Amino acid sequence: MDNLTSPKVVKAILEKHGFYFTKSLGQNFLIDNNILKKIVRAADIGSQDRVLEIGPGIGTLTRELGILAQKVVTVEIDQRLIPILQETLAGFDNISVIHGDILKIDLMELVHNSFDGKPFKVVANLPYYITTPIIMGILERGVPFESITVLIQKEVAQRIVASPGNKDYGALSVAVQYYTIPRIVGKVPASVFMPPPKVDSMIITMERRKEPPVFVGSPELFFDVVHASFAKRRKTLVNNLMDATKILEGWSRQEIEELLWECGIDPQRRGETLNFQEFASISNNILSKKKSKL
Repeated sequence: MDNLTSPKVVKAILEKHGFYFTKSLGQNFLIDNNILKKIVRAADIGSQDRVLEIGPGIGTLTRELGILAQKVVTVEIDQRLIPILQETLAGFDNISVIHGDILKIDLMELVHNSFDGKPFKVVANLPYYITTPIIMGILERGVPFESITVLIQKEVAQRIVASPGNKDYGALSVAVQYYTIPRIVGKVPASVFMPPPKVDSMIITMERRKEPPVFVGSPELFFDVVHASFAKRRKTLVNNLMDATKILEGWSRQEIEELLWECGIDPQRRGETLNFQEFASISNNILSKKKSKL
């Protein structure tokens, strides 16, 4: 079996297939055995686990997953990599390669067809340019994932784990922490990739929560309030909510201020200072007032 963490071996495979890196697809192949082991350990892959991998590249991480897991399904958008994967993954009868765009694939159908609808783990070295849409797509599509362990851009990982008052805290922090308990496993230098990206990376694992951290009467409204509160970071909460016509159309400034005071929140605060309970209080209060007007 070829050593896919050897730059010499990787170059030979790519040359054999006439492959060249496409910048628009964010292709940076991982070529460090220690980092591979660290990702797999963080994901806690065992012999009964079903794994969904996104963007396998030439199959370096895929093979590590295939050695440990019961079944691995990997989704690759670049058609040119499919014949390479057929070669590098030969001999693994528990790995399936799907050619497609993870953002367009019906995830629920994939989970039904590939995992019989059973819980699975997500493990991936994600392309930087679509990291957030991929993570949010998994969280929001209602699929039975157990955990998400990914290698992503350092700045995005820091935003995911940020807490109120931190400069990195935003809508992404609230959304990911609503569904999961995230934990940064470690920093990864650019030098372990081919070609090396211009930024450092981090391994982060997100364990699915059994229940959300707060009760919300309408998750959709809760996230509308969160997004509205962070729409313009330098604006006060009341000003951002004034602009949120989707959720507060027809409301006067005084009505919004009164609603916030009822929640024990100063209207002059900024969204980045609010915690889960405060966002929930605002959305539940809006929901209650809307229902009373019906």
